[in-house]
Amino acid sequence: MSSFLSEYGIRIYSKDFKSMKWDEFCALLSGLSADSPLGRIVQIRAENDPKVLKNFTSHQRKIRSDWRNRTIKNVSDKSRDKVLDYLKNMFVSMSGGVDNGG
Repeated sequence: MSSFLSEYGIRIYSKDFKSMKWDEFCALLSGLSADSPLGRIVQIRAENDPKVLKNFTSHQRKIRSDWRNRTIKNVSDKSRDKVLDYLKNMFVSMSGGVDNGG
């Protein structure tokens, strides 16, 4: 996962990563910037604003479509919305921004 390497200098297959406690991993994961590779993917997958979606590249549309098609089969609407809200709040918090409901 290049996000961990770029943000923290930690390789996923390293001894340090393999011995990492779950709580520490969660803290590092939630601390990833919205500009990290994973952060950008999460933002693409969670985007619902029609104005933003209109400007997506074909690659971004494919990422979002693939994710929605894969997850829609396996996740209830309530569970999906709960996870997306958590991720959205995490990135809003990381950016120091305010959730404008979008």
